[in-house]
Amino acid sequence: MRAFLMVMLVATPSLMLHDVGPDATQVVVLVAFFAAALTFFEYSATYPGLVEFRDAPPFNRIRFVSLFATVFLMTVVVRGDSGQSTATHLVEAIGTLIGQSIDFPYSPVRLVVLMLPESSSVQDIIMLRTAAGMAYLISLLSLAVFLIIMRASNWPNGGTKFNVWVNLPMFDPTTGGDVVTRLEREARVNLALGFLLPFLTPVIVNAASGAFGSFSMANQHTLIWTLSAWAFLPASLFMRGIAMQRVAGMIAEQRLKQGGGKVEQALQPA
Repeated sequence: MRAFLMVMLVATPSLMLHDVGPDATQVVVLVAFFAAALTFFEYSATYPGLVEFRDAPPFNRIRFVSLFATVFLMTVVVRGDSGQSTATHLVEAIGTLIGQSIDFPYSPVRLVVLMLPESSSVQDIIMLRTAAGMAYLISLLSLAVFLIIMRASNWPNGGTKFNVWVNLPMFDPTTGGDVVTRLEREARVNLALGFLLPFLTPVIVNAASGAFGSFSMANQHTLIWTLSAWAFLPASLFMRGIAMQRVAGMIAEQRLKQGGGKVEQALQPA
């Protein structure tokens, strides 16, 4: 089921947009099968190799729902066909309201709009602002939902055992000094990147425009995935930083219980 959902995530823009060429279809099929295979083997293996917090729901479920909602609603906004439904008008109205409310100088939405070349039409600017506003709203909502669930259910200790090393397969506890210090350092790095990435991404795109050409609204697939990544990655980094800080606190608390208050002497990595 997880593999099938990944296929649906990758294929959603191609299924909803008009005039999808055969080359784009082949690329989408290839990426969808790769994502499905990666998800299937990661979740069927005893010990995962890439997926973090595999056995600590709903961390990855929130991230998937957030990304799927972003891609789906971006596709609804970008498609903009003449036969718009009430739901389409509602999505566009919400995106326009959010985009206009946070479109002030040096804001992430303003920087995204500035990626367009000077020759862009007013309609392109409005569409990009609407899509950016909707994507930013979804990322903030996903982060808020994660924080509420973490507080309400005492995540990740919600009545089940939490294996730190299985849920953090990319984290090596035997190198680099104290585990808690390293987790807290990585948490701070993720939080800093999550805060800076919405501002840095448009700057990087503009800097690369000289070599790869200006950002264009013509390629709808590129627009959808660029905006989705722009909104999803910072929220995902924020969630990862908060989760790693939570795990560090759990380990420190366990050390206090087992070491009689001597945090620095308990559960040191071998």
